[in-house]
Amino acid sequence: MSQAAAPLIAVIDDDESLRLALAGLLRSLGYKGRGYGSAEDYLAAATGSDCILTDFHMPGLSGLELMQQLRRDGCRTPVILMTARTEAGIRERALAEGAICVLAKPFEAEQLIRCLERALS
Repeated sequence: MSQAAAPLIAVIDDDESLRLALAGLLRSLGYKGRGYGSAEDYLAAATGSDCILTDFHMPGLSGLELMQQLRRDGCRTPVILMTARTEAGIRERALAEGAICVLAKPFEAEQLIRCLERALS
């Protein structure tokens, strides 16, 4: 994948170390990764992206609420949600709302790659 054609993946997570690690992983896989500390930061930047990789549970807008707001605004950017939460129904609810994938933290790079390929196809 050439750098010029590399899809831009927005990484939204309030955990800075995870956000930086994921952005680095994305770059090593040939994508462009841009990190945001919150859903509000992503919305304020208004830069757009080819795919959004977001934590489910964050202070302020959750990843699910971000996805719902984007859909209401007509944005169809694919969303991959990540969560460490284990309550029943989270995965099903996220998928029903339109998430491409729901990754359970911690996850393997291969799981993320499969989700990204699906989101960008």
